Formats: sequence, C-alpha cells, structure tokens
Amino acid sequence: MPSLPTAARLILLWALLINLAAFMAMGLDKAKAKAKGWRIPEKRLFLMAALGGALGGLLGMQVFRHKTQHASFRLGFPALLVVNLALYGGLVYFLCLR
Repeated sequence: MPSLPTAARLILLWALLINLAAFMAMGLDKAKAKAKGWRIPEKRLFLMAALGGALGGLLGMQVFRHKTQHASFRLGFPALLVVNLALYGGLVYFLCLR
C-alpha cells in the first residue's frame, strides 16, 4: 500500500488537531460553567467547528452534555460537520488525487 502524500498527511493532522481542540474546549467550557468561572465565548466554539472541528465539537457536546439545549448548537454543529466533510473531501481530491 503506498504511503499518503504529504498534503493528505497535513490535512489529516489538521483534522485531528482541530477536532481534539474543539472536543477539549467543550469539556473546559462545561467545567467552567459548573464552577461559574470564565467561559469560552460561543463564537470561539463555532469558529473551531467552522475551521474543521465540528465532529470534535459534536462529540464534546454529547460526552460533556454541554450546549445540547441550544438550537444554534444542535443545528449548527451538524450543518458545519457536513460542510467540514465536503471541504476535507474536496481538499483531498484536489490536492492528492488529481
């Protein structure tokens, strides 16, 4: 089996890192909400999802039971996941498979 092209490796690395960051941000924001401490702005959570971390954000919502009652998160994160998958697929196709 041939090894992955460098571009594919970078895309995969970005996807892993941004999704891990989004997942951790959900957990941190939930902990801070419980402790009544400073919070991560919702715009920042959405930015991480828009930059490719929607899956991590969705998993964080479910694991930490955080932001699950907010319609903007319940609808926005799945919509961003579809966009993320399309963009990741497009990047892999145009940078690696063409």
